[in-house]
Amino acid sequence: MGIENLDVIISRLREHKKGAVLPSVSDIALMNGSPFKILISTVISLRTRDKVTLEASLRLFAKASDPSSLAVMDTAEIEKLIYPAGFYKRKAVQIKEISRIIAEDYNSIVPESVEQLTGLPGVGRKTANLTIGLGYGIPALCVDTHVHRIANRMGWVTTKTPEKTEYALTAVLPEKYWIEINELLVIYGQTVCTPQSPRCSSCVFSSFCPKKGVGKSR
Repeated sequence: MGIENLDVIISRLREHKKGAVLPSVSDIALMNGSPFKILISTVISLRTRDKVTLEASLRLFAKASDPSSLAVMDTAEIEKLIYPAGFYKRKAVQIKEISRIIAEDYNSIVPESVEQLTGLPGVGRKTANLTIGLGYGIPALCVDTHVHRIANRMGWVTTKTPEKTEYALTAVLPEKYWIEINELLVIYGQTVCTPQSPRCSSCVFSSFCPKKGVGKSR
């Protein structure tokens, strides 16, 4: 299965991104974010709004921004700094342990492989791919709910889970787009191709999008 009109799609997504509010982890990356900061802010971001993620991450990094420093920080202090991020107590434990492992086992250098990263507590494929993509510039497909939803609605893939979407997309999406597609589709998914009541009538892809799973055209 191929993706038709890909050049048009990417071009229009890039235009839509101009002036838009970036995902929190993208903001962290632009702020001279190290792979470690990107990893930790992505962990914080799970089930958490972007504004809360960004503020929590900046508070935490103002106190400790490297594995060694975070590994010795009291868990209660981490909780306080990242609150009100979703599941902040669990994430505080994970952040402290992730930091300890990276400091002790990887000489404070964030691993560059998905396999090593997913061996860390609380780190799944989405977090791992975003970390190596934004942190190291290594082509990696980060598939979150927005990417999964839009890729299926557009008919690029026919899958049931984000992980299956990741594998399916790697077969049809050129590698040069792997890193940026997450940011582009997250922004589009938050503003136009929303989970409920997508704004199909104002979508620039409406003329050729099959709108799979949407129901009546909007």
